Amino acid sequence: MFFRTLKSLVEYAFFLPVNAIARSLSFRGARILGSALGAVAFSVVRYRRRISLENLRRAFPDKPDAEIHRIAAGAYRGYGRSLVEMLWAGGADAEELKGIMRLEKPELPRAALGAGKGLILLSGHFGSWECIVGSISLHLGFPVTAIAQPLRNSFVDGVITANRNRFGSGTITMHQSVREVVKMLRAGKAVGMLGDQSGPKESVFIEFFGRPAATHRGAAAFSLKCDAPIVMFFVIREEDGTYRTVFEPVDRSGLSGSSEENIVELTKRHTAVLERFIRQYPDHWLWMHRRWKHTAYYEARTEEPARHEPANQEVP
Repeated sequence: MFFRTLKSLVEYAFFLPVNAIARSLSFRGARILGSALGAVAFSVVRYRRRISLENLRRAFPDKPDAEIHRIAAGAYRGYGRSLVEMLWAGGADAEELKGIMRLEKPELPRAALGAGKGLILLSGHFGSWECIVGSISLHLGFPVTAIAQPLRNSFVDGVITANRNRFGSGTITMHQSVREVVKMLRAGKAVGMLGDQSGPKESVFIEFFGRPAATHRGAAAFSLKCDAPIVMFFVIREEDGTYRTVFEPVDRSGLSGSSEENIVELTKRHTAVLERFIRQYPDHWLWMHRRWKHTAYYEARTEEPARHEPANQEVP
């Protein structure tokens, strides 16, 4: 316990000056620094580069290798930007945060929340997903509580959580999520979550870029249990360095009640929306993420009965 705490304190000591530097930069400076760090991670450090390239090759088998590398390099630069901009946002004021983002059709989430059943704002590791947490409540005029996985370093996690909770937003940890999310939705409030983390082996497996991927069922289960609409959002980088956020409601027609069949179907629907946006903006997604790490397990499990099934025999 002592050495674990000491390790966390050492990490925190390195984190503090990085955080201070990021907050001292202009938004343009944060963008440049983040892009540079991402480029170094891809070309020099090569952090999870093999995983990223393999994921891209399997997702886009028809693309030439030069295009695969270009997309991967862009995704690393974008991820670097997201990290530095997340720290920068912790020191930005409300007008600065509003100024870097433009919302398309904000009436969609407002109308969905206005129905009185709560609202699930759902996205993935796409674009600058962290940047939206601090600015969405400012643009939309209502607070959003995000479900987040706590960082291993509790000292760093405290800083990041404080950044997320500015301007009326809030955070629910993963282990608190079920009861708290239901409570908030039934109170007519908005909850934000990401739907593309790799779920455990026991999760439902949904086709994602042509391969079954273990997918968390939480968004669909919460939506059907509380009759809460799901509106997906995607933070898209513009050429001038700012962001444009696009909203798209998830079709829940024909799904009444939180049966297992309905949960699986709704999970398929929101996963399909995410895949469509990633195909349109492939360098916006986090390809280094081990999204298909349980796919081999699933395929082996589903093929096993066939291996032991006796051969068909003719009846005399």
